[in-house]
Amino acid sequence: MAIVRTLSQIVKMIPGSQLVGNDLSINGVSTDSRGDLNGKLFIPIIGERFDAHEFLPQAIENGASAILCSKKYTIAPTNTSVILVDDTLEALQALAKSYLKEWNGKIVGITGSNGKTSTKDILTSILSAKYKVHKTQGNFNNHIGLPLTVLSMDEDTEVAVLEMGMSDFGEIEFLSKLAEPDAAIITNIGESHMQELGSRAGIAKAKLEIASGLSKEGLLVINGDEPLLLDGTKDKQPSYTIETFGFNEQNDFYPTFIEMNESGSEFDINKTNNVRFKLSVLGKHNISNTLAAIAVARKFSLTWEEILLGMQNLEMTKMRMELLKTKNGLTIINDAYNASVTSMKAALLFAAELTGYKRKFVIFGDMLELGDQEIAFHEEIGEEVVRLQFNYLYTYGSLSKFAAVSAFEQMDSSNVKSFDDKNNLIDILKQEVKPGDLVLVKASRGMKLEEVVNALLETNE
Repeated sequence: MAIVRTLSQIVKMIPGSQLVGNDLSINGVSTDSRGDLNGKLFIPIIGERFDAHEFLPQAIENGASAILCSKKYTIAPTNTSVILVDDTLEALQALAKSYLKEWNGKIVGITGSNGKTSTKDILTSILSAKYKVHKTQGNFNNHIGLPLTVLSMDEDTEVAVLEMGMSDFGEIEFLSKLAEPDAAIITNIGESHMQELGSRAGIAKAKLEIASGLSKEGLLVINGDEPLLLDGTKDKQPSYTIETFGFNEQNDFYPTFIEMNESGSEFDINKTNNVRFKLSVLGKHNISNTLAAIAVARKFSLTWEEILLGMQNLEMTKMRMELLKTKNGLTIINDAYNASVTSMKAALLFAAELTGYKRKFVIFGDMLELGDQEIAFHEEIGEEVVRLQFNYLYTYGSLSKFAAVSAFEQMDSSNVKSFDDKNNLIDILKQEVKPGDLVLVKASRGMKLEEVVNALLETNE
């Protein structure tokens, strides 16, 4: 049901705010003037290139019960109740923080270069075996999205699983201090945002900011296979507990047995001798993500039986290692939600290990935000495609073409192609792929390669 409060209560939750008009109750908040705002408080955000105060009439027309309005905006509506604030974004954040203070549940923060969304989905599924859980939807994981996620939470929720994204230093610290998590996970350190953070060490430092708001009795769960995370925590003596996960036996949580196939995986872990975990999501890296989730689940007092039950009902966000089979026998791995060097290599390794296919295609789009090493990183992917002996490499975008260049002389040259036009790529693929083939599709979110997946599905129904 989301936040339910009277306007007078909301004024008390936002320091320095003032109610003009009638006191009434609102049910939820929104920053989008175009949707159904019936019963909601509309919050206009001011960005670098826009001011949503311009859409106040539209918001009222779409049913907004009240408006949160900047005191600097001189034409405040007179036909509805208004809460005046100094800054609407800061007011949104303050409202979310106050809502959490009044709430009595547990909070988990999740960050990492890769695997945030998958870990969020896995953890939510596991915890749902014991608790009512609310999680971040889509990419609502920044300084605007996280407060909106919090305020969309029902009051009787018992655990909130909040994804925390970033592009620069200080952003995770802000989100962590806003949410004040009881547990926090850092999935791994990759290469995304290299241009802002300078190095993988800089990325690790930024991700470790998630501990800034961690409760004193909290739990920080980090990928112990990543030396930069271990180095970032080894000299600290925090009041909270630190636990590690990964594939090395030095970790607190690690697998002792793994068996993988195209429907998922089965694995054992060191913490229990009589439990076989079954994971219905693809990729060895998702076993790692599950280990992190299990660590938090145990912190929150779930039994092994409850963890197994939660894993049975797992629902993953679409376009995350999503295996799709068409009626005529074409198999597609849709991993088009995002891409980095680390996640791309993980997807390639998984696809390479699958057997029983006539030919294997890699459809690779640009990996974005990799800084001044972006060309070398894309060339590295081309070399990995060659090493793992894929039959075809088709690239889309100005950066991924460097993967094709690095692979061109080592593969059958007619099987390596670069495209600047997505429709052209789709047309060639429709002609080339056949029943019995495996097609891996992966790129950064901005490349929208799900359009390629959808076109192949339509053609091969």
